[in-house]
Amino acid sequence: ILLLVRNPKDVATSFYHFSNVMSSFPSYEKWDDFFAAFMTKKMPWGCYFEYLSSWNKHAADDNVMTITYEELKENPAVGVRNIADFFAISLTEKELQSVVERSSFQSMKNNAPKTHGAFGNVLFRKGGVSDWKNFFSEDQNKKMDKAFEEHVGGTKVGAKLKYEVYCKA
Repeated sequence: ILLLVRNPKDVATSFYHFSNVMSSFPSYEKWDDFFAAFMTKKMPWGCYFEYLSSWNKHAADDNVMTITYEELKENPAVGVRNIADFFAISLTEKELQSVVERSSFQSMKNNAPKTHGAFGNVLFRKGGVSDWKNFFSEDQNKKMDKAFEEHVGGTKVGAKLKYEVYCKA
């Protein structure tokens, strides 16, 4: 099982934009309204912190590899190599580079019309890390930090997320 997780502040920011373009989801005129719903477990797929917490009990299982979106952004070649090794897939250097190039955010965004049709514009927005800094107020930062500590602080999944690196202003 490959478990891909992302820091909760960027998850909230990304889902805010996603939900505002998906007619089947509630849309939010203001970020503050979305944030309140996100923090009070009123998301279509439930609470992200509970999701992370539920996976923590499997973090050390031999058949589970946890990797973060941020890791893949930092060093895509190392991430792809680690995933291939986990699944016992042998890759030549040329194949590795091909996977890295084709799985880059920009490549997937450029190919989205072919691979996802019109829905591709919804799925691929920015693809960056730390866009949350453009949305979170100081109070929202504190609330998210507290929720992170309560749910996954000190856990294997929590450590993997490098919260101090990616989620501190």
